Amino acid sequence: LAADLGCRAISCDARLEADVDRAVSEALCALGGVDALIVCAGVALFALAQDTSDADLDRVVDVDLCGTFRACRAVIPHMVSRKYGRIVTVASMWGEVGASCESAYSAAKGGVIALTKALAKELAPSGITVNCVSPGVIDTEMNASLSADALAALAADTPLGRIGTPDEVAAAIAFFASDDASFITGQTLGVNGGYII
Repeated sequence: LAADLGCRAISCDARLEADVDRAVSEALCALGGVDALIVCAGVALFALAQDTSDADLDRVVDVDLCGTFRACRAVIPHMVSRKYGRIVTVASMWGEVGASCESAYSAAKGGVIALTKALAKELAPSGITVNCVSPGVIDTEMNASLSADALAALAADTPLGRIGTPDEVAAAIAFFASDDASFITGQTLGVNGGYII
């Protein structure tokens, strides 16, 4: 992908503080600075709450919520020193309204939304905006395990009558990362086709 786009890829495990810090340091060295941080690492879990083990709960919260916190924490000192930055987190519509059989995922993504609001208040005096994109059902690998019937039912439940695309989510993220959103902070933008309003 990096070769196709003509960019540099740096991998890290969002669950490991040292790995996240290393990746951010590499990015800072390679780029000379970071204008925007987009935090979209995430894992899902479809299970009844009573059947969710501590290990499963820890994995979802550690990647989705704690990983987001770690990435922000690693970039914030650089952005504060420059008095500029755009942070965009990625939650889920289930973080806004909850989903049956996805309680761990819903809780973690709800935490991402709360973290976004808290950081927006904390970082605004330093010229840094923090916003959240909250996708609905999107045609991604995370939803690839759903049956054709399940996807069709989700599309039917979406007022716009279809599943969203990664490009539509990316456009919302790009807006928040741009100077067009310079007076917007602490907001959650639903990219969900009207599934929740």
